[in-house]
Order: sequence, then C-alpha cells, then structure tokens
Amino acid sequence: MFELRLLCPEDHVETLSDALDALDALSVSVEDADAQTDAEQALFGEPGMPPPKEGWQRSRIIALFPDETAATEAAQLLQLQDFFADCRLLGVAQVPDEDWVRLTQSQFAPVEITPEFWIVPTWHEPPEQAREVIRLDPGLAFGTGTHPTTRMCLRWIARRSATAPLGRVLDYGCGSGILAIGAAKHGALNIDAVDIDEAAVQSTVLNAEANRVTLQAGLPDRAQGVYNTVLANILATPLKVLAPLLCAHVADGGALVLAGILERQAEELKEAYAPWIQLSVADTEDGWILMTAQR
Repeated sequence: MFELRLLCPEDHVETLSDALDALDALSVSVEDADAQTDAEQALFGEPGMPPPKEGWQRSRIIALFPDETAATEAAQLLQLQDFFADCRLLGVAQVPDEDWVRLTQSQFAPVEITPEFWIVPTWHEPPEQAREVIRLDPGLAFGTGTHPTTRMCLRWIARRSATAPLGRVLDYGCGSGILAIGAAKHGALNIDAVDIDEAAVQSTVLNAEANRVTLQAGLPDRAQGVYNTVLANILATPLKVLAPLLCAHVADGGALVLAGILERQAEELKEAYAPWIQLSVADTEDGWILMTAQR
C-alpha cells in the first residue's frame, strides 16, 4: 500500500478529505502538522459531540491507497482543482510491511481493575496476582476495559460483591457485555444484558461464552421487572432521558450505577434523577465520574 501525504489549511480539510474519499482512498487521517513543536494546537472534543474543528491551522492529511499508481493519480487530479491552491503535496511513499495483527495486539495489554481483578486479551497470560479474569479482545462493540468509565464500573462491582450479593443484575447498554460478565464473575446469577445495537448483543453473547458465564442478552425489551443492581455505562444525555425507565427497574434496597458522565455534568444528572432517587458521586478518574444511588 502507498500513502499520499498533503499539507493544507484548516478550512480546506473537509473539502480535501471528501475529495480523497471520492478518489477511493482506503482511509484518510488528519494530523496537526505542527505536532511536537511550540506551534502545536490542542483540540479537545467530548464523546457524542461534533469535533470542535475539522482540523488544525496547518493540517497534514494522510490518505492510504492500494498501489502507487492510484496514489499518484489522486495527487495529480487534486493538484488540478481550484481548492488545492493553498494546499501542498508532501509526497507519495510506500507503507512498510508490518505484522499488523501483532502491532494491533501490542496496543492492548492486560488492564488492572483491582490488584486481584484484571481484563486480559486472549493473546496475553494473566498476571500472577490475578484471581478473577475477564478474557476480552477488542471488537465491534464498546467496552474493552481501557476507558475510565468501564474501569470505575468494574471496580464498583468488585467492591460491592465483597460486602453484599449483587443479586439480579441489569446491564443497560451492554456494549461488549463486559459489565455483565464482570457481575457474573463476582457471583451474580441472574443477569440481563441489553443494548439497542444487535451487534452489541451478539458480541455480548460471544464474550459471555468465551468467559464461561451465563447471562441473557437481547434488545432493551428483554429488561423486565426489578433488579438488585442496575448498571448503565452510556453518556449523560441518554442517561437523563432514561432516568424514569432505569429507576423503575431498581428494586427496593437495590443499587443504581451510572457512568459515561463528565465531572461537570454531575449536578444535571442529580437533578434529572431527583424525582426517583438520590444520586451521588462514588468514584472519579481522568475527568469522568461514577454516580450511584441506593433505593
């Protein structure tokens, strides 16, 4: 494969990216051309929200093509367009052969939840101190244990199970099923894992089988009745919309555990859930919080 590298100003990023897509680029990525220098710009976005900008003041665009001819022809065609006037061709180069599987796997190491509880990809051996392990590889659905929201939920599960049974569990918005599997690993015997995405449901089923745990996975209408533990790791906006539904599933004396919430969103979540339950911040990590309540 060959890379076509271009330099363009911020206001040309979207047009140039669309043009590369029309020219059948296999992928298009945008980088700060001034990264690692004093002119580097930090662009921060939030999950579920549009990016603050399409690119940087000086953006480097890298497009991947299947062969040199396709990359060269794309470069020639782009240079003939009016919108390319403020852009510059940086070159066409062959991508070095790599063991892409090994390279991808190297980015996913075992993740510590507690000293005894770890998430371990199938290509790694569990750490010696691990007493409880979830085997999970990156896949189509959200939830590999690398995100703070997932780690905080799993930490809560581990700590809660040490003091009280988890009872009947609902994992609402299950993604990969990691929270439901974590609950099963910590003694829960009646678990429903639901998601609006059928791919997530299938991923949960396969991951549960791989971890030799029993749970029921399906679309949201599978969630019926009340549960001793209700887990929802989504995002603040859908969590607010789901407030009456999630609270209705919490049994008397049961626990509600919410994640996917930024620190600055704590008060709006408390307000949204106030008619039914009193939320409080139970954990925090890297700007994210875990909110819990007891009915």
